[in-house]
Amino acid sequence: MQQIRPPCPPFLTAADAARKVRLAEDAWNSRDPEKVALAYTADSIWRNRINFLEGREKIIEFLEKKWRREQEYRLIKELWAFHENRIAVRFVYEWHDDQQNWFRSYGNELWEFDGFGLMQWRVASINDMPIAESKRRFFWPQGRRPDEHPGLTELGL
Repeated sequence: MQQIRPPCPPFLTAADAARKVRLAEDAWNSRDPEKVALAYTADSIWRNRINFLEGREKIIEFLEKKWRREQEYRLIKELWAFHENRIAVRFVYEWHDDQQNWFRSYGNELWEFDGFGLMQWRVASINDMPIAESKRRFFWPQGRRPDEHPGLTELGL
C-alpha cells in the first residue's frame, strides 16, 4: 500500500505549499533520520552540497552523520515559490561543532514530489558562515520551532 503524505501535488495555493514546507521543517528539527526519510520516496534522489544520494537508506546514513557533526541544530524554512509538483525553499539553520564553534548555514532547496506527496528529488545548495555564539538567533528548545517564533523574513535573514 502506497504511503500518502499530504498536502499532495499539485500545489494550488501558497498555503498548501507553505504547509508542506513547515512539515518538512518540523521533521528536520526532530533530528530523527528515520522520521525524516519517510517523507521521501524509496528511490529519492538528493544532491546536498557535494553529496549525491539515492534512496532512503542513504538518506538515513547521511542524516545520522550530519546531526552527529551539527550539534544543537535548529532550522527555519521558508517557501520561496511553487508550481504543480515543485516547491522552492530558502532556509537557515544554526549549529555548533564538537569544538563549540557556531555556524549559521544559509541555503536553497528545490523539491519535486510524486502524486502521493513524497519527495522524489531534492537539490540543496548550502553555505556555512562562522558566527559568534552571541550572534545566534534561534533559541527555542531543541525540536519543533514554536508557532510564535519569527520566520526568516521577520528575522531579516
